[in-house]
Amino acid sequence: MDVLLDGIRTNNFVIVGRAGMDLFPDPPGTATEDAEVFHADLGGSSANTGAGIVKLGGKAALVTRVSDDAVGRFCVNRLRHYGVDTTYVTPVGGEFRNSLALYESRVERHQSVIYRNGAADFEMSVDDVRAVDYSRFGALITAGTVFAAEPSRGATFEAFRLAKQAGLPIIFDVDYRPYSWPSLQVAEDVLSRAAAECDMIVGNDEEFGFMAGHIDRGLDKARQIAATSAAIVVYKMGEKGAVTFAGGEEIRTGIYPVEALKPTGAGDSFMAGLMTGLATDLPLREAILRGSACASVTVSKPGCAPAMPDRAALDEFLSGHPGPTQA
Repeated sequence: MDVLLDGIRTNNFVIVGRAGMDLFPDPPGTATEDAEVFHADLGGSSANTGAGIVKLGGKAALVTRVSDDAVGRFCVNRLRHYGVDTTYVTPVGGEFRNSLALYESRVERHQSVIYRNGAADFEMSVDDVRAVDYSRFGALITAGTVFAAEPSRGATFEAFRLAKQAGLPIIFDVDYRPYSWPSLQVAEDVLSRAAAECDMIVGNDEEFGFMAGHIDRGLDKARQIAATSAAIVVYKMGEKGAVTFAGGEEIRTGIYPVEALKPTGAGDSFMAGLMTGLATDLPLREAILRGSACASVTVSKPGCAPAMPDRAALDEFLSGHPGPTQA
């Protein structure tokens, strides 16, 4: 636990995973098929988490591949706009393309369309992660999508090895996306192996249930991982809040109810709020609630990275909100 928290307290993270382009119709509430105007911004779970961390006062560098074309350059430019270090973002040529997420700013009848064919980020190689100076950072964060295909899968396991060698704790957002994986069995095996190597794991009830073989066994799976390997395990339950396992304790927290504009971006913002909360020495319960507040802010606005709060916006939200639900 001490190694994990000491690493997070540096507030300087190396993040392994994808950056992509998000497109969302304007005005909010517009169905994709009826839209005439779309806004574009940064997307991809790891890139979003990095942007959220920087907005909240931390530092983040992304390790990934982007397509060697206008869309790839767009993603790099948006990373820089948000202050994410792009030293380890490498272009790849040929037919590989950046992922594209097309989603709507509405909850009822919400539609998301994800384009991931020939994804550039899956081309991240062992050489890419070996080029990273891990001594610059305090902790490594990754999301489960990096493990869905080779060579990205093997490269990320190599990044784990190198990070541990440098004394960095590993924080893992399960982030299971079925459409990225060749089969359920491969995903279950690989994500379970990855989780076993991590110091902190964040996932929702469906993701832990998936690793356990059934959603009804997800909570027990999270409890078992906390007892055998990870120092902190956060089991998210949507509107029901979260259960966090750490040091033999079970911490139950609620959520900050808002009128949601969309369901996307909450998990990435939660991670950013949690990391920067722990970095400023908030108690674990308060850091979890800070992550929940960030998630609520993000789902109440269009976009993902642009919707994530900075410190002023988060303080304003917290000061004007009646407070979280009781867990």
